[in-house]
Amino acid sequence: MAHRVYGELMRYAHDLKTERKMHLQEGRKAQQYLDMCWKQMDNSKRKFERECREAEKAQQSYERLDNDTNATKADVEKAKQQLNLRTHMADENKNEYAAQLQNFNGEQHKHFYVVIPQIYKQLQEMDERRTVKLSECYRGFADSERKVIPIISKCLEGMILAAKSVDERRDSQMVVDSFKSGFEPPGDCPFEDYSQHIYRTISDGTISASKQESGKVDAKTTVGKAKGKLWLFGKKPKGPALEDFSHLPPEQRRKKLQQRIDELNRELQKESDQKEALNKMKDVYEKNPQMGDPGSLQPKLAETMNNIDRLRMEIHKNEAWLSEVEGKTGGRGDRRHSSDINHLVTQGRESPEGSYTDDANQEVRGPPEQHGHHNEFDDEFEDDDPLPAIGHCKAIYPFDGHNEGTLAMKEGEVLYIIEEDKGDGWTRARRQNGEEGYVPTSYIDVTLEKNSKGAVTYI
Repeated sequence: MAHRVYGELMRYAHDLKTERKMHLQEGRKAQQYLDMCWKQMDNSKRKFERECREAEKAQQSYERLDNDTNATKADVEKAKQQLNLRTHMADENKNEYAAQLQNFNGEQHKHFYVVIPQIYKQLQEMDERRTVKLSECYRGFADSERKVIPIISKCLEGMILAAKSVDERRDSQMVVDSFKSGFEPPGDCPFEDYSQHIYRTISDGTISASKQESGKVDAKTTVGKAKGKLWLFGKKPKGPALEDFSHLPPEQRRKKLQQRIDELNRELQKESDQKEALNKMKDVYEKNPQMGDPGSLQPKLAETMNNIDRLRMEIHKNEAWLSEVEGKTGGRGDRRHSSDINHLVTQGRESPEGSYTDDANQEVRGPPEQHGHHNEFDDEFEDDDPLPAIGHCKAIYPFDGHNEGTLAMKEGEVLYIIEEDKGDGWTRARRQNGEEGYVPTSYIDVTLEKNSKGAVTYI
């Protein structure tokens, strides 16, 4: 269709436009020539009229002098000569006017009966050829559509079969397998008997005291909020993505690490094949020096060896992370079971993957004693107070924001600034709907508010 219909129509339309322009130019030239003949005839006519008036004046002057008795004979002769001259010039202009008039009438007849009809006939023939060409293109279009209809029908039948074969259970299970986090629900809260010190005796006071000391919960090791967990109703993780994918849930982290290890193994295999090929080529060069210099391959070999070493280190590092994730995923149930037996809430500061950290900044103390316990799952539904806006910015360029923790923006979009650039080229911003993330500082025009420590200033 593109070749026989669309392409052919475009070429033919260009040719028709050129031909039509040529015929119109011929018509304009014919009209200009007829106008020129009219001007020549009109000029000769006006000149003849002017000479006739001058001849009449000369005749009147001659008759007046001839009838005047006081006029001299010389004056009368002079007036007679002037009359003869004007009469002769009038006769010459009369003949020229007659010739120009005859020429104009002939050209006008030729213009309206020969030239213009010929041009219109050519335009008519051109339009008839255009109509024939359109009919041919219509037939070609119909033939192309007719050939495609069976393919389209087959595609539609395939779509109907695919729609009938949809298995919602299997599809939903695929979604679950693809996005499951690997987190386990928290265990039952243990009962803490605070009435023991009321009924204890002096004899068992020491034992009870030791038990209490062993079971005492340190306020600093209260269960913190697992900010990185991707609960369905929780918040999205903040900040840029980490190299070891520790910002993701265990199951998603394991999949990402396994995917990266597979990609690194493919790259390693490619580099190994290249190394083997270079070694073979080097052996050929050494046996046949006329084919090439073996030393020229040494830089490429060294680069390939460095790439192989780097890829092996990357694979080893990612495999260590993967084994760590798999070990922690398998051992989380044992730790929770042990905690239930001892009736202790000593989870302390725990990262989303179940590993312990000594970073005190990640520790968030629970609220004051309200119900006597602090559930980790309930923390996911508690919204942190949003940071106050310290200014606003306008996006100079669009930003996709595909990476985790970034915020997509359109050109000209206005955002709130909640954290300045720390020197790493990223600024933390927030939309009016509350969505937060990092945007490149070089992509925005920042305007900071003065004395903006309090509430958000809406633009």
